[in-house]
Amino acid sequence: MEIWTQQSVTQQSVSYPSVMHPSVECVGAAGEAWLASASEYPRSMRALWESRPWAPSVLPCGRAFDVISMPALFGRRVLDELWASGPGCGPVAVHRGRLLLFVQPGAAPRLRRLLAWEEWARDVPPLLCHGKGDAVTVPPLQRMVNSPDSPGQGAGRWIVAPERRAPRLPGAAVVLWACVRAAREPGAPVAAGAAVVTGG
Repeated sequence: MEIWTQQSVTQQSVSYPSVMHPSVECVGAAGEAWLASASEYPRSMRALWESRPWAPSVLPCGRAFDVISMPALFGRRVLDELWASGPGCGPVAVHRGRLLLFVQPGAAPRLRRLLAWEEWARDVPPLLCHGKGDAVTVPPLQRMVNSPDSPGQGAGRWIVAPERRAPRLPGAAVVLWACVRAAREPGAPVAAGAAVVTGG
């Protein structure tokens, strides 16, 4: 799945020493505003991004969003389920081999409780549920593609970038059933033991 966004990620041409006109993936202004709203100091965050658009950022959870971190391959199956049988998903990123699914504020602790039931835990692989009091690393707002040594590479990337000031984020119950269906569909790998659901 190679999705950045349907509207706010634009393709731009910029000057860069190794490539004459490389393609740049950008999070749009509305998505940037939403991400900044997660911070206690949104203006300072946007000023930082203006000076360092290629750098990843650490944002707190619990204000604008919670985040569910899951193994990347399993996460792709969950995304398929969200789009095939549900309302779709909000922003999604990958970082250090894990998929980060942005969900409604408060969804992380609720999903943690739901997954505590053995009926679900035996099927779902280890998840990390980041809610209030936790922070996550989000990918850069800009990433230069087709140039391995260029800014933004290796710092994670958006699969579905934020494109609105108020994106539609799935709740705990929606994510739970997507995870269960993804884990139980034919060909899915068997989870090794109970799901580990933690806050960090």
